[in-house]
Amino acid sequence: MGTYAVTGSASGMGAASAETLAAAGHTVIGVDLHDADIIADLGTAGGREQAAEEILTRCGGTLDGVAAIAGVGPNLPDAAAVMSINYFGPVRLLELLRPALAAADAGRAVAIGSNAATTVPLIDDRLVELALAGEEEAAREHARAAAAAMPAELRELAPSISAYASSKFALARWIRRTAVTPEWARQGVLLNAIAPGAVLTPLMLGSTGEAGDPDRFPTPMPLGVFGEPADIAFWVHQFLKREARFTTGAILYVDGGTDAAMRPDGTPTAMSLG
Repeated sequence: MGTYAVTGSASGMGAASAETLAAAGHTVIGVDLHDADIIADLGTAGGREQAAEEILTRCGGTLDGVAAIAGVGPNLPDAAAVMSINYFGPVRLLELLRPALAAADAGRAVAIGSNAATTVPLIDDRLVELALAGEEEAAREHARAAAAAMPAELRELAPSISAYASSKFALARWIRRTAVTPEWARQGVLLNAIAPGAVLTPLMLGSTGEAGDPDRFPTPMPLGVFGEPADIAFWVHQFLKREARFTTGAILYVDGGTDAAMRPDGTPTAMSLG
């Protein structure tokens, strides 16, 4: 049995993932703002350092896996906080915990992205560039300015929608780039992401209110049902298993077919020789 850190463990997909891992006999170190083994704010630099230090103390410097699940939705009024929590939080925590994952026989890490990265036409390229460059303060300033410049009706509906989609897009890019570097791949540490769609979590309901009829949802729901936190927890568990030894840099859509319905030819994309 192994030891796994799960962020966002107090509710939603994080709680479901922690429960799934514990039910499989693993030791789970939960991290959240409340009701967790480690209370830390991953939206701040100090909170990330604190969380990593406490995780390393509890696991003795060897960690079998990390599930970076903590996040906020597009309904959060502060777009800067969305960037810090959704992108800089998981990226820095995973960087700090990488040596402990490398010390395990089969270190595994999985982060929660979103299908919003590919289905929301509001990706801010400059914001993505700043995130990937590690420029947190500049990204925060840009996110706030861009949100303030959005049409009033869009700000009222989802004040941080562009920052949300852009943070998840940047996270997916970081995972693809990072997973294949020697520091991760040649150390045997696998790094993947899950891109959920409409899953009935406090985050989703906080953004949309009542879930309502899936067939009347703003984006296509081919299966005609919303996801449940357990649907994401299942795949978190699969990615963290020792047996998942030949998959890294993957982005798995767990969205009931929404991305496929909206972008049937988006993936695969042929490599260009030009």
